[in-house]
Amino acid sequence: MRNTLFIVILLLSSINIFGQETEVDATTGASQQVEKKKNLTNFLSRLHIGGYGEAVMTRNFYSQSFNRYKKPENFKDDKSHGRFDLPHVCLNIGYDFGKGWTMGTEIEFEHGGTGSAVEIEAEEAGEYEAEVEKGGEVNLEQFWINKAFWNGKFNIKAGEIIVPVGYSNAYHEPNQFFTCYRPEGESTIFPNTWHQVGLSLWGKVKDWRYEALFLSGLNSESFTAENFVHYGATSPYEFKVANNFAGALRIDNYSIKGLRIGLSGYYGYTFRNTLRTPGSKYEDVTGALGIAALDFTLNRWNWIVRGNVDYAHFSDADEISAYNQANWTHHKYQDGNPHHYTNIGSNALAYGIEAGYNVFSQIPKLKQKDGKLFLFGRFEHYNTMASGTYQSMYKYTKKYRCAFGVNYSPIKQITIKGEYSYRFFEKPNNNGLTSDSPLYKQPYNNEPSISLGVTYCGWFL
Repeated sequence: MRNTLFIVILLLSSINIFGQETEVDATTGASQQVEKKKNLTNFLSRLHIGGYGEAVMTRNFYSQSFNRYKKPENFKDDKSHGRFDLPHVCLNIGYDFGKGWTMGTEIEFEHGGTGSAVEIEAEEAGEYEAEVEKGGEVNLEQFWINKAFWNGKFNIKAGEIIVPVGYSNAYHEPNQFFTCYRPEGESTIFPNTWHQVGLSLWGKVKDWRYEALFLSGLNSESFTAENFVHYGATSPYEFKVANNFAGALRIDNYSIKGLRIGLSGYYGYTFRNTLRTPGSKYEDVTGALGIAALDFTLNRWNWIVRGNVDYAHFSDADEISAYNQANWTHHKYQDGNPHHYTNIGSNALAYGIEAGYNVFSQIPKLKQKDGKLFLFGRFEHYNTMASGTYQSMYKYTKKYRCAFGVNYSPIKQITIKGEYSYRFFEKPNNNGLTSDSPLYKQPYNNEPSISLGVTYCGWFL
């Protein structure tokens, strides 16, 4: 009986002790769960994930031949052709480390990215072949570390950063222009989106935003007659050559309600910014590039109006064109040559204006909802060979474009776009010659098209 009583007492004591330990473990576990949730909430509050993308379908009612400007009479009756495209799909990831330190990245897939694969060809005795699955580009468009001072009035940013020269570089997301593609003029004559490794000093003071940048210079070997300096920021190597340096500046003002006015500029040497060493003949050639750009956005009274004027001057254009031509003659039989080696204009310009009105603002039942319907029109002109010795050889680079269409946003982040575009050219001066004269110059064929696109732009987290 005593032994039984002892065993019962021992068992009850064990249960009591076990219960106390379980209670302690449960309390500790609950505390750990609370701490984990707190850490996760803190992490998510500092993490930013977003992006934007565009999908476009186009029907072009003109020839797609690369010779259509050299012999326009041969292509005036060509059939239309269609295209499906993913102009830009971007993923942004940012993080706030605290104490003013932040990080930002942007990965961009242009025209759907790029794809390749190795395949075994049964029809070719089982040989291995590298196949190009699709075209496009993949770029790390942004990667920077930023330190903020005085509540953001002054910042230091370093890494791969956007060069905000011209409207289309500073404001290149699909909800910042009406057309299915980015404004054609600036996207042709400047790098777009222009991004380089460099240092940026920027900030906001009252109604002003400023940014000054220190960068490596562009490479004149990649300039072309039809695209001016568009390809100058790219590098075929694993690094960006920095024999020359450049500076850029942008200032935006917001003093007037609903109006932003921006002024931007760039200056730097472009010659010798490559691994190739020119001879002594080019000792005094610098290829100085200067750019000045003015742009504005008015968003008020149910209107959105945007405009830009850009002008660029390129010194030593004739000397560098001669250098490029000599290199083309010498290297034209080399495979994999990454440079263009064409003539270059000494000046380029672009200007454009677009305006859209929100029709839903006049319909009471739709006015209070999130959706918006803008009817818009756009006109622009650009010329990559506005002046220079070789201007007469590239008359077709002087282009005009009109576009009319609609932007429908059922919610803020989504926009469905439709447009009719008409690109046209200045008629050649034939001085009274008739079309049967051997000296008669055929006018360039105009280039109309219809496009339909869908875009998104926003932060997911």
